[in-house]
Amino acid sequence: MQKNDIIHLKIEDMGIDGEGIGKYEGMTFFVKDALIGDNIKARITKLKKNYGYARVEEILESSPYRTEPRCGLHKRCGGCQIQAMDYAAQLDFKAKKVRNNLIRLGGFAEDFVDSVLEPVVGMDEPYRYRNKAQFPIGRDKEGNIVAGFYAARSHDIIPVMDCQLGVKVNQIILDSVISYMNENHIEPYDEKTGKGLIRHVLIRYGFTTEEIMVCLIINGKRLPAKEQLIEKLSTIKGMTSISININTKNTNVILGDVTECIWGQPYITDYIHLRACGNRRNLTDAKEEVATSKVRKEENVVWEGADEFALTDTAIAYHISPQSFYQVNPIQTEKLYSLALEYAGLTGKESVWDLYCGIGTISLFLAGCAGKVYGVEIIPQAIEDAKNNAGLNGITNAEFFVGKAEEVLPEFYEKAASKNVSGRIVECAAGAKTAGGESHAKAAESGIDMLHPDVIVVDPPRKGCDEKCLETMLKMQPKRIVYVSCDSATLARDLKYLCTGGYEIKRVRPVDQFGHTTHVETCVLLSRKRCLPKIEIEMDLTETDRREYIGTATYQEIKDYIWEHYQTKVSHLYIAQIKRKCGLEVGEAFNKPKSEDTKVPNCPPEKERMIKEALKYFGMIKE
Repeated sequence: MQKNDIIHLKIEDMGIDGEGIGKYEGMTFFVKDALIGDNIKARITKLKKNYGYARVEEILESSPYRTEPRCGLHKRCGGCQIQAMDYAAQLDFKAKKVRNNLIRLGGFAEDFVDSVLEPVVGMDEPYRYRNKAQFPIGRDKEGNIVAGFYAARSHDIIPVMDCQLGVKVNQIILDSVISYMNENHIEPYDEKTGKGLIRHVLIRYGFTTEEIMVCLIINGKRLPAKEQLIEKLSTIKGMTSISININTKNTNVILGDVTECIWGQPYITDYIHLRACGNRRNLTDAKEEVATSKVRKEENVVWEGADEFALTDTAIAYHISPQSFYQVNPIQTEKLYSLALEYAGLTGKESVWDLYCGIGTISLFLAGCAGKVYGVEIIPQAIEDAKNNAGLNGITNAEFFVGKAEEVLPEFYEKAASKNVSGRIVECAAGAKTAGGESHAKAAESGIDMLHPDVIVVDPPRKGCDEKCLETMLKMQPKRIVYVSCDSATLARDLKYLCTGGYEIKRVRPVDQFGHTTHVETCVLLSRKRCLPKIEIEMDLTETDRREYIGTATYQEIKDYIWEHYQTKVSHLYIAQIKRKCGLEVGEAFNKPKSEDTKVPNCPPEKERMIKEALKYFGMIKE
C-alpha cells in the first residue's frame, strides 16, 4: 500500500472526532466524513506503521444512519463534523463517547459505568440553536469582501452568511456590515500582511429577550464613518448594543482588551430558566401532568415521563457583554444547569463553592436554593459581571473571587485552615479578591463554613481541573461534588483522581449542547463515601473469650467493600485463598479442586492487595 491508492473499506466504528474507522489488510484507517455502516471507496492520504488516513472517494453503500445535511458547505467548513449523521445516531455516538472514556481513561468497570450512566439529553430541534457567532472577514479570490468560517485546520475563509446552527438575523447583520465596508472603502484585515481594519464580526442574540448585540473587532483605534454603520444596524429589530473591540496584535485570539460601545447599551440581557428535570415534583406544582396518562402518581410525587425538562416560572437574568463567557445553546444550557442544581441536592442551608464560575451563570442558579455561594473565576471582567448579575436578580448570598481556581482554592484553604476558629472562617487567602476588589477578611456572618462546604461545583475548561485544585477539594471534604464537563476525556481523568480520594460516582448524564458536532457536555454527581465510626474500648478478656470479638466479615461484605472502593469484582475463591494465606479460617469447600487434575487459578497480585485492604478494614488482619 502507498499514498493515493484506492481501497475498499467497510466503516465499522467511529473515532472521538467523528471520523469513520475501517480496516484494510489488517491496517486501521481513519476516514473523515465516513459514517459507521458506510461501504466506501477511499483514497489513502497518509500511512503510518500500523494505521493510516484516507478520504472518501465514493460511497458504494450508504450507512442506515446517513441523512441529507441541511448545509451544503458542511464538509468544507469543518464546523459540523457529523451533520450527515441522523440526529438519534449522533446522540448514541456521544453517549458511547462518554461511556468509553470513563471505562478506558477513567478505569471504571463497565458494569459500574452502565449502572450510573443516564440517557443523553438531546435537543428538540438541533438547528438554529446558537446564540453567538464570530465571523472572520476577508476577501475571496475574486476580491469580494466575504464573511464566514475558517476551513478545518486552516485560516482560509469559507463564505457562510447563513449558518444553519445560528439565528437567521445573522445574515441580515453581515449583509449590512459588508455593505457599509464597500460603501466606505474599508478593508478587511489580512493576516499575512497585518493590514486592513475589520477582523471579525461578533453577534450575540437573546433567545428570551430577542435582544441583539453586534461587535466589530478592528485592527485600529477608531472606526471610520461609524454613523453609517449605526444607521444600518440600528434599524434591525431587536438591536440593542453596537460596539467595537480593539485588537491590533498579530494573534489568533479574536478579542482584544478594550471594548467601546458606540450605540445603545454595552450589554444585552437574557434569561436562563429552571427546568423540571428532577423526576420529582410536588403534585400541587404539577396538577396538569397528574391529569394525563404520561405520569405515575406515588403519594405526593410525580414521576415525569414525556414532560421531563418542562419550563418552570423560575428564571435568572444575565447581562452579557462581548467578552462574557455564556453558553451558546441557551435551551440545552437550561437543562444542563437544572441538572447541576438537582445533583447539588440543595435545601436552602448549604454552603457551595462554584469554581470556574464565569459571569455567575451556575452560581446564581445555585444561590436561590443555597445558604451561601462562593464563585471563583480568573477573568476580572467576568467577576464584575457576576457581581452585577447578582444585583440584577436581587441575590445577596453570592460572593465572587478573582483568580485561578487552582490557585485561589488551595491558597484559601491553607491560610483559612490555619486561622479557623470554631469551624468558622476569619480570613480568606491573601491572593483572592472579591468582586469589589477588596480582600475578603470578614467572618462568615451567617455562620456557614467556607472551609468545609456542603457542595463544590466545577465547570472547568477542556483541559479539566488542575491537580492542585482537585487535591484541595478532597481536603475540604464536601458532601457532594457536581462536575460539569465539556471534555469527557479530562473528566474521566479527574473522576479517577476524586474517586481514589474517597468519593464515588452516583450519576452521570451527557447533554448535547452542540448538535452536529462531536462535542458533548456531561454532568456528574459524586458523593463522599461513608466511613463507619470507630469506637475505642478496653476489655479484659481471656484468650478464649477474645476470639468472639476478632473482626469478622462475610464474603459478600468483603466483595462489596472492594467494589465500592475499586469498582472491581473478586470471587469467593480468591478471597478464600488470601484468607488462608493470612492464616484465617476458611470453609472446607473453598480452594479445593473437584478432582486432582483440575487446575485452580491463583489470585492476581492486584486483587490480593485489594482483598488484604478489605481484611484490614474489617479488623481481620493487622496493618
